[in-house]
Amino acid sequence: MFYDGIAWQQGWYAPVLPAARRVITATDGWRAQINAEAGTLPLLNHRQQAIRFVAQEALPEGAAYEAFISETGQVPTRENLHDFFNALVWLSFPRIKAQLNALQAAQIASLGIGKSRGAARDAATIFDENAALLVVRGSDQGLGLVASLRNHQWQQAFIGQRGLFGTQCEVWAFGHALMEKLVQPYKAITAHAWVVSVGQEYFDMGEQDRRDHVDCLVARQLASRSLTTADYTPLPVLGVPGWWPQQDEVFYADTQVFRPRRGARDTAART
Repeated sequence: MFYDGIAWQQGWYAPVLPAARRVITATDGWRAQINAEAGTLPLLNHRQQAIRFVAQEALPEGAAYEAFISETGQVPTRENLHDFFNALVWLSFPRIKAQLNALQAAQIASLGIGKSRGAARDAATIFDENAALLVVRGSDQGLGLVASLRNHQWQQAFIGQRGLFGTQCEVWAFGHALMEKLVQPYKAITAHAWVVSVGQEYFDMGEQDRRDHVDCLVARQLASRSLTTADYTPLPVLGVPGWWPQQDEVFYADTQVFRPRRGARDTAART
């Protein structure tokens, strides 16, 4: 199958790993199992319609993919890694996915389908395809780590503050295009990180409870604010501590991947 050989033990697949294990070991085929899982949850869109994963041919010619999901609850799904990961994310973060679909469908209803998506739809699509959820404790240390990442202080964040990962910070890969790229990882893969602030009790929860908590919290965030691309910060994902071997100072000194902020580059160029 097209998903054979995926290194599911890698940290970036932790968010979808439970669902993936159930799907790829099913005897009735992956699409049937995904729909069985969707029915058990139950998985719903923002109109409270049951989500079902259907063949790509179910999408009418000229219809917008996001609007079709919003109107019917049907998710056109091809036999490829991109759509397979999309389905796994629906099973793993159903509230976030439903809220993103609501945002995208609302933008299509307002602006139509043109060459440009518009700022809000573009930001929602980036989230859907390439986001990583940067979950941090709302403490001085946690917020300091976020500041280091926003300022591209990579050595400080990933070496100096490495001990915060797993105790006051964790990263959940979310975007299905991001997961697809990570099937064959390369150093320059960069996610759009979305910051999620949590209390210390979060890190005492089990993995499934943490996933559900993040799903609820982020869905509420998306419903309560206007989404823009300014909400993201770049995150070179192989820099996340424990996600790649030999993460030493030389690794993070590669400025083709771990780039300084634009202002810092401009200042350096003038001196």
